[in-house]
Amino acid sequence: MPSLEDTLHRTFGYSSFRPLQREIMEASLAGRDVFALLPTGGGKSLCFQLPALIRPGLTVVVSPLIALMKDQVDQLQAAGVSATFLNSTLGAAESKSRLRGLHNGEYRLLYVAPERLMLDNWRDNLLSWNVSALAIDEAHCISEWGHDFRPEYRQIAKLRDLLPDIPVTALTATATERVRDDIVKHLKLRDPEIFVASFNRPNLLYRVIAKDQPAKQIADFVSSRREESGIVYCATRATTERVADALSNRGLTARPYHAGLSAEERALNQELFLRDEVRIICATIAFGMGINKPNVRWVLHYDLPKNVEGYYQETGRAGRDSLPSDCLLLFSPGDAAKQMHFIDEMTNPKEKQIARDQLRQMLEYAETSHCRRQSLLRYFGEDVDETNCEGCDNCLEPRETYDGTIPAQKFLSCILRIRKATPFGVGMNHIIEVLTGAETEKVRKWGHDTLSTYGIGKDLPRPEWAAIGRELLRLGFVQQTAGEYPQWEITEAGLEVLKSRRMISLTKPLASPRKRARSRSGEISCDELLFTRLRSVRKKLADEHQVPAYIIFGDATLREMARKYPTTEREMSLIPGVGEKKLAEYGEIFCDAISEHLSVYPKLAQPA
Repeated sequence: MPSLEDTLHRTFGYSSFRPLQREIMEASLAGRDVFALLPTGGGKSLCFQLPALIRPGLTVVVSPLIALMKDQVDQLQAAGVSATFLNSTLGAAESKSRLRGLHNGEYRLLYVAPERLMLDNWRDNLLSWNVSALAIDEAHCISEWGHDFRPEYRQIAKLRDLLPDIPVTALTATATERVRDDIVKHLKLRDPEIFVASFNRPNLLYRVIAKDQPAKQIADFVSSRREESGIVYCATRATTERVADALSNRGLTARPYHAGLSAEERALNQELFLRDEVRIICATIAFGMGINKPNVRWVLHYDLPKNVEGYYQETGRAGRDSLPSDCLLLFSPGDAAKQMHFIDEMTNPKEKQIARDQLRQMLEYAETSHCRRQSLLRYFGEDVDETNCEGCDNCLEPRETYDGTIPAQKFLSCILRIRKATPFGVGMNHIIEVLTGAETEKVRKWGHDTLSTYGIGKDLPRPEWAAIGRELLRLGFVQQTAGEYPQWEITEAGLEVLKSRRMISLTKPLASPRKRARSRSGEISCDELLFTRLRSVRKKLADEHQVPAYIIFGDATLREMARKYPTTEREMSLIPGVGEKKLAEYGEIFCDAISEHLSVYPKLAQPA
């Protein structure tokens, strides 16, 4: 049996594994069921692709995303791996041809959607295809507690009864502990080996700025990144259309992508994006992209995501090749208010409470003055010791603080006065109405316009009072009750600071970024002129083969070429990402391009 290292280098051109990849593969090859949680860009796919090349028989990969199936099969075929997919995009003749190939044992990997596996005739097919392993990609879809529940995933467990002796590997990039337990239970994994990698994506730079003239903010952000691919996430279809038009009108190549478009237009826009003909896709948060484009250099959120899991997954579509990438969130408290309005209209109390909790956690992330990376990692139950990640705005540019004793005392006093005047608690909005002297029916009805704190906060706008309130909540001076109508109450710590009048330091509101990180994790310094030339060579080859450019070589591989200057087949074989098939097919072309470059320009001195 060939070794994992030999197969990795020969097929994919890499000489080492990412964290936990080897352990996951060895457990699967030993016949164990496996649950693996690896971050986006952590190399999940390789965990079932490589064992499929070593063990005999067929590995069936269950995937919910049609685009992702084609993408992964294209990449495998480019590396010389016999893989195929079956889904609704194929015509009858092509489907029959692939089914014939499966019956003849021509493939090592088959990608298929979960609902297709449950068709009656597939029982006999699966029993006759010598299936030796099952991989469940995007396994969080099986859990109602996950952010992307798909009922058809619940049917996959039937395969355990049909194929009781084969190992099952479940993989996901986003799952809290509750979702992990749900996956293991519903997939009927037997005494699985569980692998949980760090959620940290050190190559991603996280920023949040105040949303102010967002169309201009996006245009300014994108204008300095004209040659880079990026995604703008929006909350509604109308916004994706509007943002795409605004960017196009500024001479930038942008297309919308949402469920309201025809299947043909969606497919075209996605293909143009994959092939770098279009640099920017404006997509709805709810619909998602389902692609494996490794050179997405930035992800921008136009609207506040509904939950931290969704935000983590969406930002995770940047920098899958481990090169430095940017994640920017435009934040407005008004966006949170809109979402809360939709949540209030929900009829299911349990769903309403979950949505409220998720929005509160997202708000805490957006408004925190502490390290954003730590905030994300702690959400997923991962603790970190670093005090400065050097990869988020709060660590690179700590926000200014100010003496907020007086506004804090006003806020806390207002809660106390309302509570003494009425036998019931109120929510934050009502507290702010009293502070700002609002003349509402409830304020008059409950006599809160006669309180000594009525109108004492007219000097600050409502959004600023809301930010102060949320910061006092995070500091532990107030607490919020659970339930459909959460009430705000002052805590013992809040009473203590109110009585002692000790100074309370608050954080100044979000502003626009001023500087970038000086040294970025994953950065590959290289000859930028040569890198640009190699990208042109790659684009020409990709167009000839009618595939996305990264199918030929990823950006990280081209950057290594532009750093090492390989001009012989032997030198080229040492470049990460250059496997045997790609070396034979493209090696000479890229060596010639590098030699031509060196005949005009001398080598640049590169760091070792």
